[in-house]
Amino acid sequence: MEQHDSYISPFSTRYASREMQYIFSEDNKFRTWRRLWVALAKAEREQGLPITEEQIRELESHTDDINYAEAMAREKECRHDVMSHVYAYGLQCPGAKGIIHLGATSCYVGDNTDIILMRDGLTLIRRKLLNVIAMLAGFARKYKDMPCLAYTHLQPAQLTTVGKRATLWINELENDLTELDHRLARLALLGSKGTTGTQASFVELFEGDEGRIKAVEESIARQMGFDRVVPVSGQTYSRKTDFYVCAVLAGIAQSASKFSNDLRILQNFKEMEEPFERSQIGSSAMPYKRNPMRSERVTALARYVMIDLLNPAFTAGTQWFERTLDDSANKRIAVAEAFLGVDSILNLLENICDGLVVYPKVIRQRVMNELPFMATENIMMSAVKKGGDRQELHERLRVHSIAAGKAVKEEGLPNDLIARVCGDPAFGLAPEEAEALLQPEAFTGRAPRQVEEYLTEVIDPILEANRELLGDKAEINV
Repeated sequence: MEQHDSYISPFSTRYASREMQYIFSEDNKFRTWRRLWVALAKAEREQGLPITEEQIRELESHTDDINYAEAMAREKECRHDVMSHVYAYGLQCPGAKGIIHLGATSCYVGDNTDIILMRDGLTLIRRKLLNVIAMLAGFARKYKDMPCLAYTHLQPAQLTTVGKRATLWINELENDLTELDHRLARLALLGSKGTTGTQASFVELFEGDEGRIKAVEESIARQMGFDRVVPVSGQTYSRKTDFYVCAVLAGIAQSASKFSNDLRILQNFKEMEEPFERSQIGSSAMPYKRNPMRSERVTALARYVMIDLLNPAFTAGTQWFERTLDDSANKRIAVAEAFLGVDSILNLLENICDGLVVYPKVIRQRVMNELPFMATENIMMSAVKKGGDRQELHERLRVHSIAAGKAVKEEGLPNDLIARVCGDPAFGLAPEEAEALLQPEAFTGRAPRQVEEYLTEVIDPILEANRELLGDKAEINV
């Protein structure tokens, strides 16, 4: 029976993928704790401690079947989650009970697990980010030549192309990918540093043999898929690591917010649209509505993730000396939800970008409504070549432009600037000449070539290098 009488995170029920939810699930966390205890036992045995193969095999046989009831009951007594799970693991592995967690402190499993989960989360985010980039790259290439209005201050400026605008969205996501790869490459395990980072317990275990102590850390890192551990620490790894990772996630949220807001405005202009399913309802009161629901949700979730970055920032800035526990409750919420939030955002972006709708006739109509104003410089240069006075022509164009604009804004009439100019003998402009000057494709500059150059030189190599990760098809729950 479904539970409806207590709070459940919307990330679990509505937004985040099962993959990301599993990464930050209790099962994955506690199984990773046990894998780390196995790795520690193996590393210590390799370096001569009296740990047997039978003990390790016993530990390995129970890495996945967590006895939650025993762990929870023990935690009510001792108020310590790690020691509760050491106890529960020992119940299942009586022969290895005495060597579980040998020489370690709580952060050995807690912090190393957090690094592993962030690595796996970033890997999943990376795959989804690449798929969004790939979809937008296909879209940009398809529409690289289609002229459309460009805006500065949200006012019509000159022309660009639909594809060129898409490259602006891609470029920000590509920058995010670069930052993600950098942070992923920089992730290091905490290792086995002990209670204050001095490895004093391991000095005792290995009778001061520093080579064996370092070899234990190297072995643990290797077993967990890392090539290094942090060189120095207190009890924990530096909480700036969480900030740096969440900053990457917040960066993706920024890019997604920019894209979703642009698309919401374009949907208002009726130039482009996110997918709208056959039975989807846009409004409970207005049956004709086609609201940009997915884009609005991206905007909302992006806002949450960007604000969430303050949490690891404050946590990093308020760690006293070698460790304080005020990081724990905040950290376990803020970091996980940053990942769940960006996962939710990328699910939506994959869904949106896989079905973007373009309305070429509306785009063309909006271009032609504004193009006469944009063509004034070309008109002036054409008249100058015929012997006209530039300063006089400039003034006449200014007067005609103001009059035409007034007729559009105040009277709701079509833009008749070209007709006014053709009727002014100072320009000597025949209607057929004016029509030749009003070809939108002549006003997009290098936009089509910029699209092709950017995709060919920057994006295609990235997608080719990651082609085995492409082909995602995201489904959204609501």
